[in-house]
Amino acid sequence: MGMTMTQKILAAHAGLDRVEAGQLIEADLDLVLGNDITSPVAIKEMEKMNVQTVFDKDKIALVPDHFVPNKDIKSAEHCKCVREFAYRNQITNYFEVGQMGIEHALLPEKGLTVAGDVIIGADSHTCTYGALGAFSTGVGSTDMAAGMVTGKAWFKVPSAIRFVLTGKPAKWISGKDIILHIIGMIGVDGALYKSMEFTGDGIQYLTMDDRFTISNMAIEAGGKNGIFPVDDAAVAYMKEHSKKTYTVYEADEDAIYDETYIIDLSKLEPTVSFPHLPENTHTVPSITEPIKIDQVVIGSCTNGRLNDMRIAAGILKDRHVAEGMRCIILPATQAIYLQAMEEGLLKIFIEAGAVVSTPTCGPCLGGYMGILAEGERCVSTTNRNFVGRMGHVKSEVYLASPAVAAASAITGKISSPEEL
Repeated sequence: MGMTMTQKILAAHAGLDRVEAGQLIEADLDLVLGNDITSPVAIKEMEKMNVQTVFDKDKIALVPDHFVPNKDIKSAEHCKCVREFAYRNQITNYFEVGQMGIEHALLPEKGLTVAGDVIIGADSHTCTYGALGAFSTGVGSTDMAAGMVTGKAWFKVPSAIRFVLTGKPAKWISGKDIILHIIGMIGVDGALYKSMEFTGDGIQYLTMDDRFTISNMAIEAGGKNGIFPVDDAAVAYMKEHSKKTYTVYEADEDAIYDETYIIDLSKLEPTVSFPHLPENTHTVPSITEPIKIDQVVIGSCTNGRLNDMRIAAGILKDRHVAEGMRCIILPATQAIYLQAMEEGLLKIFIEAGAVVSTPTCGPCLGGYMGILAEGERCVSTTNRNFVGRMGHVKSEVYLASPAVAAASAITGKISSPEEL
């Protein structure tokens, strides 16, 4: 029988002709990623191993982004630990304040992730790079430490679910709406330890930013990874951003899938995940009673890219956020921040009554730059809305696209752009 995209990539990196779902393999790594929360733990694990050096200083990326710029002494100490380790090992891809960005937006932008790679990161949303046809997945800090030392990792080869995307989405439907629809359909454990492989003629209508968003949230359905075929858009992105050699893998026609779902993108409506799980989805038109909100966050590794900024600015232009509304916008990298400034997007945001932050994960994980108090509600373009995720355990987080988030900031309640 044939192999899926993911299985072909893993077989190649394990030096095998073929692999099957459930098989245990040891694969060579093209990149090992850590941030300011997970890297200090991995560094301490290396010390326990009594190992002082890394396998390849060019194949490790360290990106302080969760509590950066530092919010307190503890976060400063974590970043100092990572900084000293990076300097000690001459890590090529260490991105400090001024260069940093949210890791899963920064690495593709810097050309560090390309098709055919095997990438592990001590962050659950490492699955983002599947948008470029790479196998990428999140691991624990101990696995990160082992990867930095050996350049290898153990995997159980995942089985796969195929999602056939057909049709052309309507104007305000984005990658966020698509992945929220899928998670609502299969549940937060619907793809547990499986590869979510996306295909179909509808992909041609998805920007690379859409695909990054969809792959990023594969973990919210329990997926081991999410992955897209490598088409002209992916190749163009890699040629613009990277000098690395990439390898295109295609699923065999007789590849085995546990399930196949066909999704007509033309029928999707703006979708929101209600508290307290990403699977608790509702379309905006189906909301019958107004849901008043206190805060909007537009950013994160899920939706802080340039196209997200443009969509939000297009809605906020010549409008103003609702009275009492806190609208926080976080471009995901310095380059995105700069481009947004040059395009006049930051001026639009500020004139609309929003604030613009330095690139940081900040409010997404309840870190800082947007913590919720008891009883407050937030519409956020982030990826998780668990109890207490963005602050008080009695606050509420509603996940949405940048378009819905921006429209909601204006009306003060969950809204779609069509309502403006």
